[in-house]
Amino acid sequence: MTPASGIHILGIAGTFMAGVAALAKEAGITVSGSDAQVYPPMSTLLEELGIVIDQGYESTDVLFDKMIVIGNALSRGNSAVEHVLNHKLPYTSGPQWLYENILGEKSVLAVAGTHGKTTTASMLAWILHATGKGGTPGFLIGGKPGNFERSAQSGKSDLFVVEADEYDTAFFDKRSKFVHYHPHLAILNNLEFDHADIFANLDAIKTQFHHLIRTVPQNGQLIVNADEPNLADVISMGCWTPVEYFSTKTSTADWFARETGARCNAFDVHHKQKIVRVKWQGMGRHNMSNALAAIAAACQTGVELEDACSALSKFRFPDKRLQRHATQRGFTLYEDFAHHPTAIAHTLDTLRNAHPEQRLIALLELRSNTMQTGVHQHTLSPALRQASVACVVNGSEKAWSIPKHKNMKLQQFRDTTEILTYIEPRLNSDDVVVVMSNGDFDGLINRLCHI
Repeated sequence: MTPASGIHILGIAGTFMAGVAALAKEAGITVSGSDAQVYPPMSTLLEELGIVIDQGYESTDVLFDKMIVIGNALSRGNSAVEHVLNHKLPYTSGPQWLYENILGEKSVLAVAGTHGKTTTASMLAWILHATGKGGTPGFLIGGKPGNFERSAQSGKSDLFVVEADEYDTAFFDKRSKFVHYHPHLAILNNLEFDHADIFANLDAIKTQFHHLIRTVPQNGQLIVNADEPNLADVISMGCWTPVEYFSTKTSTADWFARETGARCNAFDVHHKQKIVRVKWQGMGRHNMSNALAAIAAACQTGVELEDACSALSKFRFPDKRLQRHATQRGFTLYEDFAHHPTAIAHTLDTLRNAHPEQRLIALLELRSNTMQTGVHQHTLSPALRQASVACVVNGSEKAWSIPKHKNMKLQQFRDTTEILTYIEPRLNSDDVVVVMSNGDFDGLINRLCHI
């Protein structure tokens, strides 16, 4: 457990670690932190919490008399990490701290998958909040949810929703984060190859998901996407927990959704003998699937199906999930977190369906370690097929290029200034522009809003 003197978080400005900081602060623990890169929305959250952040890792005085919580972005060779080890200071990982101090006494609802974790976790937390199931739920979400002021709260219920990431825990613990959470219920949303910097292949990721399944008790529940064959492989490795399947393709699944409105802004949920309609502000088949998973999970906690569906009518999507921005020149501008080829394809398919006659311009930053390796270079071009124009910033030191897809105009750039110089004189007021990145993209959204 955390000593009375508090904690110091190394890598505090990451979405997960900032959430840990917020939970610790709410619990009355003194929190400080260090990071090398600090930008919104997490910098804003930490500032609002009154948490002092040291820029960089050179200061060592702040490390003494505290439990050091080390984020997975830090590795051996980092000056703060080396100081902690050299002086035998107490340290732990973010996921381990979270379980020992927050989750251990909660009924944990974990949302896992390659894509859609933030959105699905936000939906589930909102449904529980809106329906009042057991009081205000706790949650830790890897982004800024639209219905809540912060990305994390302890709540006043025994239910806690956590975004369950498969990325590794810390430099000293290479297991996936989610094995620390010991969930009573787990959503398995999808599974594809990602995180090429830590996983050798898809089978290695399947093994980690299997380890997650091993932590869910026999009296718990798994909510599994029936449309994902890789998840079927994981279940076949061994499963000791009841499973309910959800699908947007197979009507015989335990939970089935069928769109009834344009762009999936309305859909029917089929469960047992019931059919209940959802009308909401969402769009896209992938978000309909995310919503179905959240509904199924919420109903496992005792929420009525009708109430869960009704709650989604007031659901607001997290920041950077098809978030629309106003522009001075009148073109339509969206921002999205998509960075893996499958997520990119989902985003562009959704926008093409919403704006079938307009020119769709995709601005993509290849920022993640996986995308910079070029491991997905042959699937990236098909993922961009719905774009009229695709502009890609590839800052990787590795020399590789994206094969062009037929009928698509593709341009590759080294930095954000180049992409802005290219696109600004070519923008028309009736264009639809989507900026896709899992980072800040060097402030490109703000710059586009004001050109």
